Amino acid sequence: MPRYALLILPAFNRVYGQSSARLTHAELAVFSDRALTATLSDIEESRIGGLPYVTFATARPLGEPDVALLSNLSSVYALFELAGELLRPLTMTPLDRLSSDLLTIQKYAGKTNEHFTKLLLNVTALASDFPLDARLSVFDPMCGRGTTLNQALMYGYDAYGLDVDGKDFDAYSGFLRTWLKNKRLKHTAEIVPVRRERALIGRRLSVTFALSKEAYKAGETQQVSVVNADTVRSRDFFKPRSFHVIATDAPYGVQHGSKGGGGLARSPLELIAQAAPTWAELLRPGGALGISWNTYGGGRDELAGILAAAGLDVVPYPDFEHWVDQAIVRDLMVARKPA
Repeated sequence: MPRYALLILPAFNRVYGQSSARLTHAELAVFSDRALTATLSDIEESRIGGLPYVTFATARPLGEPDVALLSNLSSVYALFELAGELLRPLTMTPLDRLSSDLLTIQKYAGKTNEHFTKLLLNVTALASDFPLDARLSVFDPMCGRGTTLNQALMYGYDAYGLDVDGKDFDAYSGFLRTWLKNKRLKHTAEIVPVRRERALIGRRLSVTFALSKEAYKAGETQQVSVVNADTVRSRDFFKPRSFHVIATDAPYGVQHGSKGGGGLARSPLELIAQAAPTWAELLRPGGALGISWNTYGGGRDELAGILAAAGLDVVPYPDFEHWVDQAIVRDLMVARKPA
């Protein structure tokens, strides 16, 4: 049987790096179950030459479509076919179409690890009825400074976000416009107030861009739309059945001050319970919603009950729980909207 080895990408975050091989193992199982044509077996964490790998076997050699899919694993650095004690590199063709500094330039307290953000988007999209390489519309209803949105843009998707924090909205708006300008990508960008019955209910950043002037003229563009408002009011800004995928990293109830002080008045799971019915309404039939959260703020059964009450079907996925710091143990859950 052919056997392969995925070299794990070094993580800038040391703590996440300690979990990356195990998380890649779980992510690979999702790819195998939901997308690959080849059947994978004997998936295990290994060390080759002192470096971390995830190895697996297949009944027949991997074809180009499967190699292309595996190229998008969140922590993969290289893919090899094992030939005895030798490693034969396979050519990887990830979906990424923009410079990686779109994800790495921004540095701030509380930023979600880029590798984990990609993992969350991957396993959520794979739970949907829509191919990973399709032109998807992705919504992050608690988008902060846009890590999920930027990963969606990397894949060629259209990105939509909403966040109640005005400082985060301003920071992301400034960053994205500066980044597009520095990369000399043809684009338009504007921030406009959003009103209902003459009352101001939010601000909206609208961006259209393309990889070249020729692509822009031909209409081969990507869209970004981000709103500064409360996520429970998402329906005021976006139409039902707008999104193929909803992916979000919920406030952890630590830095975000979800209880007491000057922060949010709701705990993370209370917020999700209020907003989930609206998010479900914004999903297309066959679409999927993925949420990562701090398990110290609520357990899997509680979150599963919230999503089920919103009319979504929780997907039975492998264990993605991992330690972040003394106050945060992060997990993720994915649910589908029935077609």
